[in-house]
Amino acid sequence: MTTNSSPQLWLYDTTLRDGTQREGLSVSIEDKLRIARRLDQLGIPFIEGGWPGANPKDVQFFWQLQEDPLKQAEIVAFCSTRRPNSTAATEPMLQDILAAGTRWVTIFGKSWDLHVTTGLKTTLEENLAMIRDTIEYLRSQGRRIIYDAEHWFDGYKHNRDYALQTLEAAIASGAEWLVLCDTNGGTLPHEISQIVQDVISHLSFVISQEPMTEDKGKKTIPQIGIHTHNDSEMAVANAIAAVMAGAKMVQGTINGYGERCGNANLCSLIPNLQLKAGYSCITEDQLTQLTEASRFVSEVVNLAPDEHAPFVGRSAFAHKGGIHVSAVERNPLTYEHIQPEQVGNRRRIVISEQSGLSNVLAKARSFGIELDQQKAEAREILQRLKDLESEGFQFEAAEASFVLLMHEALGDRQKFFEVKGFQVHCDLIEGKEASNALATVKVAVDGKNILEAAEGNGPVAALDAALRKALVNFYPQIATFDLTDYKVRILNGHTGTAAKTRVLVESGNGRQRWTTVGVSTNILAASYQAVVEGLEYGLLLHSQAEAAVKAST
Repeated sequence: MTTNSSPQLWLYDTTLRDGTQREGLSVSIEDKLRIARRLDQLGIPFIEGGWPGANPKDVQFFWQLQEDPLKQAEIVAFCSTRRPNSTAATEPMLQDILAAGTRWVTIFGKSWDLHVTTGLKTTLEENLAMIRDTIEYLRSQGRRIIYDAEHWFDGYKHNRDYALQTLEAAIASGAEWLVLCDTNGGTLPHEISQIVQDVISHLSFVISQEPMTEDKGKKTIPQIGIHTHNDSEMAVANAIAAVMAGAKMVQGTINGYGERCGNANLCSLIPNLQLKAGYSCITEDQLTQLTEASRFVSEVVNLAPDEHAPFVGRSAFAHKGGIHVSAVERNPLTYEHIQPEQVGNRRRIVISEQSGLSNVLAKARSFGIELDQQKAEAREILQRLKDLESEGFQFEAAEASFVLLMHEALGDRQKFFEVKGFQVHCDLIEGKEASNALATVKVAVDGKNILEAAEGNGPVAALDAALRKALVNFYPQIATFDLTDYKVRILNGHTGTAAKTRVLVESGNGRQRWTTVGVSTNILAASYQAVVEGLEYGLLLHSQAEAAVKAST
């Protein structure tokens, strides 16, 4: 547990840049914004948003955050040093960085002489000039600089003197952080510790030898950060070793996403550093959001959560063996290294589930629903939640469906409409793409049956259009609802085309966004369930807003 005197560590999340380089991971602008705001809520101080100018998506991402900034986090733009034999002031990519409007910029430069001569095809001295010129120019434009020393540990091991010169160039130009990167992920913890200590000692000596100036006094060494990759399954251990050796910033990604084998996993680093090593990273309340944040990000990027991940995995505090279960029921310390609630997880007895009510109560409270744990409704919600999870439902990123589930158990779920059935027809023409799908739906509103049909560029779009057409005359506000995202995940691929499918549908009304979930062996049935609940939740929000206005007048 941290205290007021606990040493401060600065967390730097690069899920939205380094994490998205993972094979098979792709995110939209809206996905990036949702993740950024969730990380902001988690208390991450620095969030790297991407490389402005590298693609239109990142440009728009930074523009939108200028219009609607984060609450507490610094959003950081990422870029390389200028190109060889040019000037930073005339470098087009640096103009894109300035246009992003961030206060902090992370610049990466070459530390390894091999990369300078082979990759950049330039001289060692020109590389030092590139570092100095880029940082000095951005500083002259009012930006604060984090310098990422790419391939630092490999460069140090091959040519220590030159690698240290690159850091000295960054210091002289005004960088406030020097982040040592194990870019290839091949360094071991004992090497990390020794090299970080040597860097701090060397730079302290260099600074001490500089003359004191009248206006600024003696220079201070920039703080050291660590950025590790997991190619040797050492990213978390290496980051902790660097912190123990004096690093004050830790860079990583949620769930360890990243290129090749991934980056240091912040979901393991944060609790290890805060609960075990005594450092202050985020508040205790924010730490209890870690499991939810991990699962939220995995759902948004449409990757299955690692059920066995330390701290945040569903099985991290699951007990099945008879001796284990008996001991844990008497004293959880017998088989748990921390209290699962500290990271927002929960204990699970695999054979007979016996916990989780406090999570349900807290989640209900966050939506303004006060549950009495002594009454049957609370336990009914918990049991229903467990039953649905066993069928493949996940509510971490589908909170709208969970709210509807709670109202159902409480007996106050508003019946805006009743679904009677649907049909979908698609024409397949040999040698050509499928034509538009045609969907027919039957719903009842106030006891009146409505049958409507609509076309769409796919079965889900056609279903959504037919539902809206059937309901909009009764609920005109539906015209303002948009289906903004649609994700499909196969839950048990080994069963082939009979596999169970989970569908997440994100909807919005221009002011709010909400996500609903459906599960079925029939992908259309799963989609239909999620679309229906998306419309129902939107109507619930509208109804609540109208009630609030009436109450205020």
